[in-house]
Amino acid sequence: MRVAFGVLGPVAAWDADGNTIALKGPRHRAVLARLIVARGRVVPVTRLTEDLWEDPPPGAVGAVRTFVAALRRALEPGRPPRTPARLLVTDGPGYALRAEPDAVDAWRFGRVVTGAATLPPADALARLEEALAWWRGPAYAEFADEPWADAERARLAELRLHAVERRAEARLALGLAAEAVPDLDAHVAEHPWREDAWRLLALALYRTGRQGEALAVLRRARTLLVGRLGVDPGPALRGLETDILRQAEHLDLVPGSRPDDAAGRVWARATAAYDRTVSSGARTRLESTVGLLRGLAVSGGGGLEAAGEHRVAAIAAAEELGDAELTARVIGAYDVPAIWTRVDDPERSARVVAAAERALTALPPGGHETIRARLLATIALESRGTRSARGLEAAGQAEEIARRLGDPALLAFALNAVFMQTFHRTGLAPRRDEIGAELVTLSARHGLATFEILGHLIRLQARAALGDFAGADRHAAAADRLAERHERPLVGVFTRWYAAMRLAATGSAPAAEVEAAYREAAAGLEGAGMPGLERGLLPLALLCVRVTRELPLRAGDRVDWGPYEPWVRPLALLDEGRRDDAAAALREVPDPPRDLLSEALWCLTARAAVAVGDRDTMERARVALTPAAGELAGAGSGLLTLGPVSAYLAGL
Repeated sequence: MRVAFGVLGPVAAWDADGNTIALKGPRHRAVLARLIVARGRVVPVTRLTEDLWEDPPPGAVGAVRTFVAALRRALEPGRPPRTPARLLVTDGPGYALRAEPDAVDAWRFGRVVTGAATLPPADALARLEEALAWWRGPAYAEFADEPWADAERARLAELRLHAVERRAEARLALGLAAEAVPDLDAHVAEHPWREDAWRLLALALYRTGRQGEALAVLRRARTLLVGRLGVDPGPALRGLETDILRQAEHLDLVPGSRPDDAAGRVWARATAAYDRTVSSGARTRLESTVGLLRGLAVSGGGGLEAAGEHRVAAIAAAEELGDAELTARVIGAYDVPAIWTRVDDPERSARVVAAAERALTALPPGGHETIRARLLATIALESRGTRSARGLEAAGQAEEIARRLGDPALLAFALNAVFMQTFHRTGLAPRRDEIGAELVTLSARHGLATFEILGHLIRLQARAALGDFAGADRHAAAADRLAERHERPLVGVFTRWYAAMRLAATGSAPAAEVEAAYREAAAGLEGAGMPGLERGLLPLALLCVRVTRELPLRAGDRVDWGPYEPWVRPLALLDEGRRDDAAAALREVPDPPRDLLSEALWCLTARAAVAVGDRDTMERARVALTPAAGELAGAGSGLLTLGPVSAYLAGL
């Protein structure tokens, strides 16, 4: 059962359905709170007794054990008798809370506030708004007088103040100065020593045309700082007052930029000029929008998801104009590289494919070869992971046109489409390696940085599938170098997962270390805007670690396996000793999707089929896996592995 904990206010816990879990009396809540403060570390029983009582009475240790037992019953009501607790565990001389990293609101809050610093302003604002809404009162509210909570309460209180100020900064960066003023006004009234809050309030007032009030705020800040703390305002406040008095030009730039931030100045002036010059109804705005969306899609921080949504809107707007060529250009210009074979939004992809097919049909005959190829590549990319023959056909046609025209950018886009359609059977890692190698060479020669990164990621996957981790390491390093140079933060999601998978594949690290590496990699997926990659992936990776090491699967009913549930369920039932149920579930298992995890899901199916003696399913798995006999199952994803396919074939 997935349990969530709240300490940003009174201590609370909720079950997977969001229902409040009764935590008994104040001592029970104190034990839980103390373990949450420890962040997964063991707290000895003797330390717990000292923290719960100023003068521990006789029997205090026994009382603590009673509290823990009651908490375990409340937190894990479905745990069978005499089985080890999984959440509130006994470890050596004490207890520890083994909660998931996102299960405690305070832990999530810290990660969100830290991560928001690297996000674009719109994404940072959304994340900070969400995180600040988690606060239900002062942290560890009922333990304000407990020394063991003091440091953590102070840390969280400071972090919250920082988050409020960063939220205001994001609003300013988005031109929402008027929205920032009320919250900042209340903030400085409650925390008058926060110089950055005074600075932001004055800047927000100035940006709303209230120059006199902005100066009054700065003078009030000086009076309070000198009168209450005996300190003069820092250089940021003094400099802002001077800049407001002379109406410095940089005060009107995107906040968060430095006065010498040339990029910020150019962006602000260019977009303003575009808005003045190009009429709001001009068709060229749609094509310009797609150019922006291409950049947004690779920017990280939810940019990919936002770009996908706006892309569909741009296509719909183009179709409404009834201009087939414009629609075709709007669809085909979105040549964003793709590495993952499961689309993030199947319904959205289907709409793009349908629009691309309509545009192909509507284009006048003769000419338009480049845009036809782009439409075909789009169809192939958005059809990935399906069983439709149209995607494979479209990819081949796009590649043929691109090679005939000798257009490097078009060929790179077409090769991406061809790559996405090389999953119609297993064992094609060598072919994908060839595609990746051509992409790297082509893109490096013609300055196509994003497709060069894609080529390295494809080769990382292929070399890993073939067991060449030294080669995969080189391509991971090359992708990271290019990503840093060209500001492509999403690349790190894949290379961090690869590092965890490599740790798992070598077999030298303990399972706990591998699982920790996977959990850390999974944290990087939060807010990345790739639901097609994110959902169910961490549980599947952890399951693979346990399968390859012959450990109990711990695949309980409450685990969200996402799209992988049909292939995991038979093994989960076997792990619970429910052989007949497993056999029945196995008979319902479909062939895995044709994607990067096809071999891994076939191997899970094969393992279950052997265990229950299902010869028909064994034969299906054998036929499907034989072409991949020389590969590592799942390693072609660059994310997880079940070891050599040959071992599963031997079992079959």
